[in-house]
Amino acid sequence: QVQLVESGGGLVQAGGSLRLSCAASGRTVSAYAMGWFRQAPGKERELVTAMSYNGGSTYYADSVKGRFTISRDNAKNTVYLQMNSLKPEDTAVYYCNTDRHPFRRVVAEILWYDYWGQGTQVTVSS
Repeated sequence: QVQLVESGGGLVQAGGSLRLSCAASGRTVSAYAMGWFRQAPGKERELVTAMSYNGGSTYYADSVKGRFTISRDNAKNTVYLQMNSLKPEDTAVYYCNTDRHPFRRVVAEILWYDYWGQGTQVTVSS
């Protein structure tokens, strides 16, 4: 059974940085495309970034391009989201997720797993 545990959120001032972590169990992150979503109050959950299983293909929402970076540590079976130059509009609960199928090379073809962890709250003050 897949379990994803997000951590690393917190309160930060605008312009600051945070690094979120997603520890996976029941899934080898090196074999699966992974991604980060976020949901702000009153808004739908949106895809922030995704990475193919081998890192050869990535996607970033326009709102985070140049500021956020997705990465993974296969030895730790963990995916990260480095967030720099944070803005108040980045305030949300952040979730990681994984592809249903392994070895996906094209992020546009990812079929996200029907599972959501507890997420981690990121609050950016102005």
